[in-house]
Amino acid sequence: MMNRIYIKNLNDYKGKEVMICGSVDVRRDQGKLIFLDFRDVTGKVQGVILPNAKEAHAVGVELRPEWVVRVKGKVNTRPEKNVQKDKMNGDIELEIVGIEVLNKAVTPVFDIHENGIEINEEVRLKHRYLDLRRPRLQKNIANRHKVLLHIRNLFSKEGFTEIETPLLSATTPEGSRDFIVPSRLERGSFYSLPQSPQQYKQLLMASGFEKYFQIARCMRDEDTRGDRQPEFTQLDMEMSFVEQKDVMSCNEKVILDIIKTLYPKKEIDSEKVPVMTYGEVMKKYGTDKPDIRKNKNNPNELALLWVVDFPMFEKDDRGKWTFTHNPFSAPKPEFMDDLLNQRNIGNILTTQYDLVINGSEIGGGSIRNHDPEALKAVFKIMGYDDEKIEKDFGHMLHALSSGTPPHGGMAWGFDRLMMILQNEPNIREVIPFPKTGEGRDPMMGAPGKISEEQLKELGIDIKG
Repeated sequence: MMNRIYIKNLNDYKGKEVMICGSVDVRRDQGKLIFLDFRDVTGKVQGVILPNAKEAHAVGVELRPEWVVRVKGKVNTRPEKNVQKDKMNGDIELEIVGIEVLNKAVTPVFDIHENGIEINEEVRLKHRYLDLRRPRLQKNIANRHKVLLHIRNLFSKEGFTEIETPLLSATTPEGSRDFIVPSRLERGSFYSLPQSPQQYKQLLMASGFEKYFQIARCMRDEDTRGDRQPEFTQLDMEMSFVEQKDVMSCNEKVILDIIKTLYPKKEIDSEKVPVMTYGEVMKKYGTDKPDIRKNKNNPNELALLWVVDFPMFEKDDRGKWTFTHNPFSAPKPEFMDDLLNQRNIGNILTTQYDLVINGSEIGGGSIRNHDPEALKAVFKIMGYDDEKIEKDFGHMLHALSSGTPPHGGMAWGFDRLMMILQNEPNIREVIPFPKTGEGRDPMMGAPGKISEEQLKELGIDIKG
């Protein structure tokens, strides 16, 4: 059998017979001539079955869109008048001499050649394997891979080590509800799926790795919206022996390199990303993630902004103090005494820094409390007693007491970044298998019921 040739490489085989594999994209039967557009993951090409190719013609009469085929044919140069310069392989045509049907397909429930945005989302996600065949989504997912690879290469070049952290862990207060997983071996006990690798990344700094990064899966049981999902991808990183400016500079360098290298048509408003305090942006824009583009009608314009000097604490619905970002952030150095003495709480500013692009918060981070007494003071302000602090965070306090260097880091909402880079209206367009706005997966039928036998094995009773 001949070796398969990818469609994008057919121009290298002019005048030669080749074999391609892929799907029937479009079929046009003109009686004596049957024209077929084929596609594989690399692109499209037009083929034609001439009347003298009787066996191929007999198969071509039966072919329909989305059938999977193996095709043999000769790569011919098109006459000058038929050349389509704006199309891939527009200067060649495949003269088909043989077709083997590898799999038939039922008629698709929707047209995969259109944009797809106008189709009911529930229908699109129920048939996501069809939806993903759209050129727009193929490009989104391919570019997602390119950006991830670029990130991995850049951080690796900067001396970072990629380290995976657990998905089954313990519940932590990080601002959202946890998804919980019942333990079969310890009935009545539960794992928690990570809202982020926050504690693990700090424990890695305590372990002496100094520079860590990870493309992490994060899960949060919260209401969804256009730029939020119950599970999402996060670029997570942490560095030892750094100050705020070091982490910001490192991340700024990476994100600007991504844009300039992979999205050269994008226009960046400022070569040096501006920095504003939380107080300044709230006074000027009324939001801590302002869209500061000069021309908001230009989809290729990107305006980046660092926001710093956030309040460390705020009052919750019950009137109690809670953290504004996460409980592990350190205060600015001039406010450390106030934190340790638990005074002037509402005025304490934290080392938190957020990166905003076109009005969306793309990432955030901080310098951490590497002194166990400082971290303990945070939980005291939040109303935790010594017993609860030890129960929930004893491992962190012991780790920080073991000789942990000062450290800080950042996490990017990767799906949100891709949404902006790809000019998409929501993050579901850049995620291969997203959930609906209500957090459901119509294709897999999740969330779903489990059997009585499974419930019994886990020691769980469903009430109400």
